[in-house]
Amino acid sequence: MSLYLVILGRQGSGKGTQCTRLVEHYGCPHVSTGDMLRAAREEGTEMGRKAGEIMDAGGLVPDEVMFGIVAERLAKPDVLKHGVLLDGFPRTAGQADELERMLAEHGERLDVAINLDVPVEEVTKRMLTRGREDDTPEAIAERLRLYEEQTAPLVEWFDGHGLLAVVDGLGEEDEVFHRLVATVDAKTRGASQGEPLPAADDDVVD
Repeated sequence: MSLYLVILGRQGSGKGTQCTRLVEHYGCPHVSTGDMLRAAREEGTEMGRKAGEIMDAGGLVPDEVMFGIVAERLAKPDVLKHGVLLDGFPRTAGQADELERMLAEHGERLDVAINLDVPVEEVTKRMLTRGREDDTPEAIAERLRLYEEQTAPLVEWFDGHGLLAVVDGLGEEDEVFHRLVATVDAKTRGASQGEPLPAADDDVVD
């Protein structure tokens, strides 16, 4: 069985740690935006070369190039066989529309978009205690503000498509992991049996 998952979460939410555990549990590859760009560049694909030229010039990779790179990655055998856990893509509602279209070309669809929810106060505390030079209170606050601003429309898109699952990210690592697995399993079990997906409020795991 292949799984197609998207994971969202504020910086400092523990998303990276949980992604590692989720892909080990489900057997699907973890693909981040950075991974895709680096791999496409190293492989010398047409889209990879274009992205490399843009990044070398200090520019942002436009959607049309990013879409090409994502399409190349989704067509690889490991994804076609096992699905994927996408991290960092999509970032906008428009990208989510395109992801939906790309998956449909392979006869697939997104199973669930997980929002790993850790309050701003907690992620701020976590980032301050890790001691990086760029983790000043002002810099952290600005990064979190931008995340909220950019992610809110995407969260609404997933919610409107019945795909959003909000999972409480507070607690011990194992506790959070078990919540994530229970959420994914509930979503995929309901979808495979043709049951209507629960409303967003029902997806919140305490």
